[in-house]
Amino acid sequence: MTLSENPFSEADKDRREIWTMLVDRDIEAFIAQDWSLVANDFDTEAFMGVDAGGSANPDSWRLRFSSLDIYKEEWLRQAAASAEVEYAEDLAAGIHRATTLRDIEISGDTAIARKKFDGTILRKDGGRDQLNWQTLYYVSKRSGRWRITGFTGYLPNPMGAIDRKGPAVSLPEGAGQHVTAGPYSPVLEVSSERLVVISGQVAVAKNGDVIGDTIEEQTRATLENCRVQLASAGCGLADVFKVNIYMTDLALWPRMNAVYDEIMPHPRPVRAAVGTKLLPGFEVEVEMWAVKR
Repeated sequence: MTLSENPFSEADKDRREIWTMLVDRDIEAFIAQDWSLVANDFDTEAFMGVDAGGSANPDSWRLRFSSLDIYKEEWLRQAAASAEVEYAEDLAAGIHRATTLRDIEISGDTAIARKKFDGTILRKDGGRDQLNWQTLYYVSKRSGRWRITGFTGYLPNPMGAIDRKGPAVSLPEGAGQHVTAGPYSPVLEVSSERLVVISGQVAVAKNGDVIGDTIEEQTRATLENCRVQLASAGCGLADVFKVNIYMTDLALWPRMNAVYDEIMPHPRPVRAAVGTKLLPGFEVEVEMWAVKR
């Protein structure tokens, strides 16, 4: 399964339709700055949007979008601002990579969809756009199709990440390493009451098929599977502090490392790498330790 492929089967038509609306069509319209592509996805009369402003405290949330026209104006502003940026990679692929929508709760003709962003997109100037928030979408079935009636958006991902006193994972002052070091930290300080540990992940689809023929494709799919497992425990890649990487051919290390460098946010997790045998068809396996905030 590719990052832009709908994770819901044809038999699960309601969730499949909601995913297409909130992910595929939204990304396409945003990049094209074309509101007409998504205009019919909203219930104009019922719509309202709450802006959490990056806070996990409901007392600070505001009814910023009291009408669809207000939200449309902000949506177009953000789309135009994004179009002004020169990216070093395909923007659609980058947004898809950072987006997760697998938790859709349906009750009759109403539903809640939990859309999360966790990733980075490379810019040509050498910088990175960090996508790290989540939105609760409220949708209802109207005239035979699903439409958005409102949302609570710009929530921290995971919840509580912004309100925490200091980061859960940080690079100690004065930490350093040799000039040939890769995209990892030599040491990290970790403050946590709860740890999340995921088993080794590989580039495998839910049906058991191997994803990708190249080390780049397998690395992306493997890190995406890591992200999905972390998300199920309320964590993201930004919460990871320890990574172990296993590869069948360490000669492919530079190519794997380039993809890892693109996807993993700062501060980089501490890391170890080992050359070993893996199950047939797999080039790389990754396990992670994270802190739950």
